[in-house]
Amino acid sequence: MYALIDGNCFYASCQRIFRPDLAHKAIVVLSNNDGCVVTRTREAKALGIKMAVPFFQIAHLERAGLLTVFSSNYELYADVSARMMASIASLVPQVEVYSIDECFADLAGMPDELTTLGHQIRARVAQWVGIPTCVGIAPTKTLAKFCNHLAKRHDRLGGVLNWQDLNPERQAKALASEPVGEVWGIGRQTADKLGRMGILTALDLARADPATIRARFGVVVERTQRELQGIACLKLEDAAPAKQQLVRSRSFGGLIHDQAELAAAIAHHVAEAAADLRAQGSVAAMLGVELHTHRFHEQTPQHHALEWTALPVPCNDTLALTREAQRLLERLYRPGFGYKKAGVLLSGIETGPARQLDLLAEAVSPTREALLATLDTINTRYGRGTLRLAAEGLGQQWHMRRDRVSPCYTTCFADLPRVG
Repeated sequence: MYALIDGNCFYASCQRIFRPDLAHKAIVVLSNNDGCVVTRTREAKALGIKMAVPFFQIAHLERAGLLTVFSSNYELYADVSARMMASIASLVPQVEVYSIDECFADLAGMPDELTTLGHQIRARVAQWVGIPTCVGIAPTKTLAKFCNHLAKRHDRLGGVLNWQDLNPERQAKALASEPVGEVWGIGRQTADKLGRMGILTALDLARADPATIRARFGVVVERTQRELQGIACLKLEDAAPAKQQLVRSRSFGGLIHDQAELAAAIAHHVAEAAADLRAQGSVAAMLGVELHTHRFHEQTPQHHALEWTALPVPCNDTLALTREAQRLLERLYRPGFGYKKAGVLLSGIETGPARQLDLLAEAVSPTREALLATLDTINTRYGRGTLRLAAEGLGQQWHMRRDRVSPCYTTCFADLPRVG
């Protein structure tokens, strides 16, 4: 048996932990550079606010006092997420973190009263962290995800739905109540193709001919179908697989013309990507840098460039990667263009320490490894960016716009909440 635990309106709920005055108030959280709505509370939905709507279209609601708006605060969300996952892990044998606001839990060997356990999980996360959650419980991961969706949609379920609490007739009714596109793993294009075959609901997919499904869509959709039938095909992963490519990029709050500003942005992205490499115990053999002007400003000169270089030694060394990235930037940068986005790409990723493939290349230094380990330790304890390369400070205009960002209540001493 599996459970899928999901934080409700997670980004907005993180804000409400420290702003109890916002309970039952309409809240939205915006994307990078305060562009579009990425999270809406139920009260915001009642105002007619759609997902991904540009902020300027709803700014009048904020001015009228009907809506509270926050910029994305990823530092806060990551820390609250870690606390939420730790709280869940204290009640179950094993968890698989699926995203920042949801995880699967293995319920094998747990007492028979799994519905009661689901309510205990909700209560503990609410008490220890302050995040409201919903729990779906089922014999497969796909059905657990489906049950979580229903628990979130129907208030009368009290936030928990155990598939085994439903008799076969009610299970069929539940599957028939949702379009096939709501099934985990069925994307829009696949749903459209299934619809043209007359497979419109989750129940239709569960009852479709397996041979036809496999012939038309392959083993992945057939596996999803079997999971809907209660046949477990997906196991719990106790650790996320190592990433085979890392991309770190971000749009700027405005257009950047100065190369030093771009160099600072590239250095920042390299530092984040290299830290992620070290965290998963990997090294990269290829490094790429990309630059983009504003593609929607067609009246301005356009320049979109990407260039790769093979590293002499596969590594995860922030200093070495930054040096190579700045060389690529030198070749890509063109004066007179206003750049809207820059990024770093790492490929050829493999698990293990750096290896010296070139006899003329500099050997990996134990002193450098110790330096990087110290860098990671300090930044993990006090927050990313506490220690950074001087190159990241060459400019400040490249930072994304976050005009409505909340304090980092749990990761910055200066932002600690004050009581009394």
